[in-house]
Amino acid sequence: MPVETERFAIQLAAYKAAVYAKDVDAFAALYADDVLIFDMWGAWSVRGLNAWRDSARGWFDSLGEERVVVDILQAQSTRAGTLIVGHAVLTFTATAADGQILRSQSNRLTMALKRVEDTWKIIHEHTSAPLDFRTQQAMLKYQPE
Repeated sequence: MPVETERFAIQLAAYKAAVYAKDVDAFAALYADDVLIFDMWGAWSVRGLNAWRDSARGWFDSLGEERVVVDILQAQSTRAGTLIVGHAVLTFTATAADGQILRSQSNRLTMALKRVEDTWKIIHEHTSAPLDFRTQQAMLKYQPE
């Protein structure tokens, strides 16, 4: 497995585990201090690790007893010099404490990773969903091509 594919897979697995555990510190550890996030929720962008950590804390705290399972599809990446750029489709499924599925949504994810000291950190993350042409509403259910 090429290093960029393995590194991106490791980063996504760590993302998935941090979200499920609602572990703000593990989640934030994936990102560089000067990260720039284009998220789908609430703000046009989030700049800097402290702001992104606060956003993650708000998300995880809002879940109460719920957990979020992240499924990863179509992950691909490439390395260009000191950067790894990858993309995937992520499906976020909220589950109740008893395992009941409460809601689910998918979105597209692109990440740029850069080597920072002895590890790779996310320096940019962009999430999106296509818009329905007629309604201008986000299409949050993954539909394979």
